[in-house]
Amino acid sequence: MTVTVNLKMQHEFTVKAPVKVVFDLLADVPASAKFFPNVDKLVELKKNAYRWELGKAGTEKFNLQTVYACTYAADRKNGTITWSPIKGEGNGLISGHWIIIDNKHSTTIHFDMSGELILPVSSLVKMIVAPLAASENEKTNKLYFKNLTRHFGSEA
Repeated sequence: MTVTVNLKMQHEFTVKAPVKVVFDLLADVPASAKFFPNVDKLVELKKNAYRWELGKAGTEKFNLQTVYACTYAADRKNGTITWSPIKGEGNGLISGHWIIIDNKHSTTIHFDMSGELILPVSSLVKMIVAPLAASENEKTNKLYFKNLTRHFGSEA
């Protein structure tokens, strides 16, 4: 039996780095992934398509691993980087985008992500697993934003 966990997150932050520096890093998925916590593997499937294999979360006896793949598209003119799910790769379907805004002396970064994880657990543990997976997703993304902020020279 499986349980589907819906994920959604939006976050906005402003950093002191120039827009070109921010865009270049976020558009380079392998470079950006170095700031994402708990990545076991990032596998290039083809140009601009990657499978993310995250580390296991939970206890020794009961743990979950998130694996998903996305195709990425960067549009420098509009300041957007989007990702869309690749079906059949892992247990997650994740989509979203970055919107990167030039403020002349700082750069605002808007993150929007949604998706679902399909987890191989019984409905008996759904009440435990769904909040754990959602919490782990939020915690991991917040640490990602913190790592990026530190790299870009703190919040403006």
